[in-house]
Amino acid sequence: MVIIRLRRTGCNNGPSFRIVATDSRSPRDGRFIEILGSYDPKKKGENYAVKMDRVDYWLGNGAGVSETVASILRRARKAKAAESAEA
Repeated sequence: MVIIRLRRTGCNNGPSFRIVATDSRSPRDGRFIEILGSYDPKKKGENYAVKMDRVDYWLGNGAGVSETVASILRRARKAKAAESAEA
């Protein structure tokens, strides 16, 4: 089963994460299928970047989502809706 989750990168005391599509059996920082975005928890403001078209593709094909990535996706969708409402 494919799952969308975080993969840790960065150094000690400076974590950053990649949002990846991976097989649920592979380890957290192990093999992955595709990089879908990034997340930097120490950055203020908009601390994520997500390829929403690719996320929607994987979700359409039955991929699961971790809790943290689900909250990031909710924020990304809300920001996109607010941006389109302004225009």
